[in-house]
Amino acid sequence: LYPHNPTKVQKKEIRNITMAPTTTNYLDDDRFDGLYLNIANQTQGIEPLLDTVFSFLRRKSDFFAGPPGSSNGKDDAGTEAAIAKVNEVLKKHADIYLRDKRRKEEVELEKKKKKEKQLRRNEEEAPKKKAVQEEDVIELGEDGGFDISNNRSSTENDKNAKSSDGTTVTRQSAGESSSVKSTADEAGGEQDNAEEVEDDSPPPLGNGGTVPGKYTWTQTLAELSVTIPLPPNTRAKDLKVVMSKKHLKVSLKNNDHHENAPQIDAPLTKPIILDDSFWTIEDSSRLVLTLQKSNQMEWWDAVCEGDPTINLQKIVPENSNLSDLDGETRQTVEKMMYDQRQKALGLPTAEEQKKFDILEKFKAAHPEMDFSNAKIS
Repeated sequence: LYPHNPTKVQKKEIRNITMAPTTTNYLDDDRFDGLYLNIANQTQGIEPLLDTVFSFLRRKSDFFAGPPGSSNGKDDAGTEAAIAKVNEVLKKHADIYLRDKRRKEEVELEKKKKKEKQLRRNEEEAPKKKAVQEEDVIELGEDGGFDISNNRSSTENDKNAKSSDGTTVTRQSAGESSSVKSTADEAGGEQDNAEEVEDDSPPPLGNGGTVPGKYTWTQTLAELSVTIPLPPNTRAKDLKVVMSKKHLKVSLKNNDHHENAPQIDAPLTKPIILDDSFWTIEDSSRLVLTLQKSNQMEWWDAVCEGDPTINLQKIVPENSNLSDLDGETRQTVEKMMYDQRQKALGLPTAEEQKKFDILEKFKAAHPEMDFSNAKIS
């Protein structure tokens, strides 16, 4: 392409751009998008936009005339070559568009098939999962919080509890009979319809326990606190504490700075968040480990594998205050509590009151209508 009356510098630049072979892929080049968007906003239409491109080629180059020597004795040979080149580029981009369109349609079709398959699977499994659900009741405590300790599911933690005389108790779901099998009477067969053995032991202190000769521990849903007794005047440099996601090791160093037999060296029963766990020495006589739970919605029955376990059924959950909840959760809980009070007093719930108010407004707007025999649900 040659500009009309160009300077030598201008001709060289345009010649390099248009005639030299290019290794750049301009098919998806977005460097000029801002320029073309500006032109499109000013031209306000696809035809005017294309007119600006071909107007530039017509006025500022010999694109339609073709390069020198391309006429081959025909006056319009260069113009035909220009039209052929435009059609070639246009078809190339049309093919790219159609290819991308087919690819998107295939992806959408595959997503639709997976969704339909999942819906069919859910419909098949729905009858199996259907069960009678009892309405949860939340009671307010004296401190203004709500206690959910009585709302825990009896089917999760009430299985395989052992009594003091060696009897294995299996607690089944509601509607099923409970069976008790005694290890002392295995030869005599199973005893049906026996009474379950209840555990009368007190709740574990701090929802934790004691490992004799090693440590005591407590827990909340979020973290564990492990307290290990130390010799008087113990300093941090006298200890070696190694914590990992699934393992804990604690040992004292002797006077030669060599490790004694570790007080704790065992896998943890569940993983912890290592970056949020730490240890401190209190009163130069106690090592306190604070372990942040990875799953902050479950209780631990022991700190390390192989240590004595506690009865999770005896755990006393912490009371939560309404002020501790986020706005949406607090609003939901307050609505549930209000509906409970209304039901206890024989009054309509918030939803029922809303429907009643809407009906009253409708009655007031249509006094000509008779609602005496209407059944409102």
